[in-house]
Amino acid sequence: MVALRVRGVNFNYELDGPEDGTPLVLSNSLASNLHMWDAQMAALVADGWRVLRYDNRGHGRTEAVAGPYSIDMLSDDMVALLDAVGLDTVHFCGLSLGGMVGQMTAVRHAGRLRSLTLCDTAAYMGPFSLWAERIAAVESGGMATVVEGTVQRWFTAAGRERLPGEVDTIRAGIAATSAAGYCGCCAAIRDMDQRESIRGITVPTHVIVGADDPSTPVTSAQLIHEHIAGSRLTVIPAAAHLANIEQAALFNVTLLDFLRSQR
Repeated sequence: MVALRVRGVNFNYELDGPEDGTPLVLSNSLASNLHMWDAQMAALVADGWRVLRYDNRGHGRTEAVAGPYSIDMLSDDMVALLDAVGLDTVHFCGLSLGGMVGQMTAVRHAGRLRSLTLCDTAAYMGPFSLWAERIAAVESGGMATVVEGTVQRWFTAAGRERLPGEVDTIRAGIAATSAAGYCGCCAAIRDMDQRESIRGITVPTHVIVGADDPSTPVTSAQLIHEHIAGSRLTVIPAAAHLANIEQAALFNVTLLDFLRSQR
């Protein structure tokens, strides 16, 4: 565990790979922590990437401060963390909430990004009522109220059967997430609408989505792909929301193919 105080919050992060490697940031989903990328680390480090993983505010070992949060806030957090660890321009890969942060960063801080990989994410996730109900459930009953429903959405039935250890690790991570941090980030997603602003993104972009993702489905990925000129779209078969875990080998090949083309 490494912690830095950034924008009034203690952020947990890990920095791995060769010191002279090409910098890459990995940004986690809602209700997860930086270890959701464990299946990618060996391949990325072996390929010469200097990988920064971090926990978004209110997640993992990063401090949970009073919400609500916003996607703008989470994007500014990430850029401030880059400054704190001495990274200027980076390649960026984010999944779900992390992908939303990536979209915002490519609009607000485009000069900091060399490339953008958006995984199982969306530019808009209405309706408002869905997130208001989820926030209310967690505020009254804690994270236990959303654990199993989240696991069901994040992995296909076949994936849950094939990867029991990985699924249990993710389940434990959801349960351990700060309720305040979770609700703060739910509010950020609730209030987000980047459908028009992403049309201005000019950073080379790759959109990746699990074919069976019910949370941010292929249609959400297609919208992002259509709105970002020149972007690439890849659909990962037999995968739901956490395609990077459920089909790790294929995901790694797909990610590295794009990253190498932008190196």
